Order: sequence, then C-alpha cells, then structure tokens
Amino acid sequence: MSEHDLFRFGPLPSGEPELSRPRRDRRIAGLPLRQTWDLLDAPLQGARTFSTGLWRCEVGEWAIAFGPTEREVFTVLEGRCRIRRDDGSHVEAGPGQTIHIPPGFTGSFQVLEAVLKVYVIVE
Repeated sequence: MSEHDLFRFGPLPSGEPELSRPRRDRRIAGLPLRQTWDLLDAPLQGARTFSTGLWRCEVGEWAIAFGPTEREVFTVLEGRCRIRRDDGSHVEAGPGQTIHIPPGFTGSFQVLEAVLKVYVIVE
C-alpha cells in the first residue's frame, strides 16, 4: 500500500506477517511470538517515518526503549497488556482502549492475555 491509498484495517490482512520474538537481552518473562502486519511505511518531513499496521502477540514481557523522536499510539482489539515505566508505574489496556507511548520512554511491555492491536508509530 502507498501513503495515498485509502484502506480499512482488519480483521487480519491477507499475506504472511513478519514473525519475531523479543531479543534475549530484553526478555523478562516468556518467549512470546510476535506477528506484525506492517500495512504502511511512509516518509514524513524531516527524515521522519510514519508506520501503521496490526500486531499480535502471545503472553510475555520484555524491555522497551523508545528513541528521542519515536512515539506509538495503539488500540487494543483483543486481549490485555500493560506498559510499565522503569519507576514501576503502569497503564493497562483491554479491548477498545488506547495507549500512547511517548518519545524517550523506557520500561517494559507485558502481554497479560494474547493481544491484537492496531498501531501507529512515528519516528
């Protein structure tokens, strides 16, 4: 798809997702399989990029660290997750709830129940 296409998400796109697991040095709990259907990667002004798609993941937890200009907004379609800051504070989300992860964020992503989310990332 191109940045000029009009399209609808879900339930799941056709085609094979990108498969990944958390890096060994970031794993906290489990070894969850992550499936990513990256539907659009588009350049923005100032060498930034905009990407959006669907993401599915099994139960587990791993460390995350966002760059100084990277941010994500996602809405949970199925399951439950928790985003935990390094100081221990956290936000949980379930179906229909949306989370914003700000630039420079460090902490962990915990999947409490297998999750399907739609995401937007700007870097």
